[in-house]
Amino acid sequence: MSPEYIQVVVEQAEGSAEPAFTLVSAVTDAGPVGFLTMILLVLFSVASWGIILLKFVAVRKAEQQSVQFLDVFWQSKRLDDIYGQSEALAQSPLAQVFRAGYQELLKVKKREKDEAAAGHHLDGAENIERSLRRASSSEMTELERLIPFLATVGSTAPFIGLFGTVVGIINAFSDIAKFKSASLTTVAPGIAEALVATAAGLLAAIPAVIAFNYFGNRIKVIGAEMENFSADFMNIVRRHFF
Repeated sequence: MSPEYIQVVVEQAEGSAEPAFTLVSAVTDAGPVGFLTMILLVLFSVASWGIILLKFVAVRKAEQQSVQFLDVFWQSKRLDDIYGQSEALAQSPLAQVFRAGYQELLKVKKREKDEAAAGHHLDGAENIERSLRRASSSEMTELERLIPFLATVGSTAPFIGLFGTVVGIINAFSDIAKFKSASLTTVAPGIAEALVATAAGLLAAIPAVIAFNYFGNRIKVIGAEMENFSADFMNIVRRHFF
């Protein structure tokens, strides 16, 4: 067998070779419905990771500044000094709860002086408690902002991926009917589209579910700390002002 003949055979084989399968080709060669499904899952995944990074930084700052605020609160002997130092701890939920309670305390004492009515002491304490509850609720709302989106992605992304899987299988059977062949070359594009859609759905859902549970637990701890601080603050207020 001459070298020239071997070279011709190799060139013919290379020219007739099918293009190699890649993950990108599985996405780009998918049908319109499958392509849109995978694009939607990619957008969900990108949005989820953006929220994860954003909330991680926010919750971490809230925890760190809350620790700093508690040190200031228990080491200081004057509420006005604590109020002044709390301005630099804007990311601390405990600091914001304290500021709301202290501002209401000032309003109550001013109103009592203006009216010279000692019988409003109980109402004043209740007003401070309400302001603490409102501030705690507001801080919890801010901490939980965007977190429900992670739960939405975690619960819906697998079903969206399953929808893409069904579309890919339908395309595979459609190709079998079109080309009158069930060979691997015929069914491979549809099967690849189905598997990529399944993987995309899982890749979007798993981090979202993990992050949702993680942030939920950390935010619950911060909420408990705000409740405990509110009780301690009210004890101090009742002891010294009422």
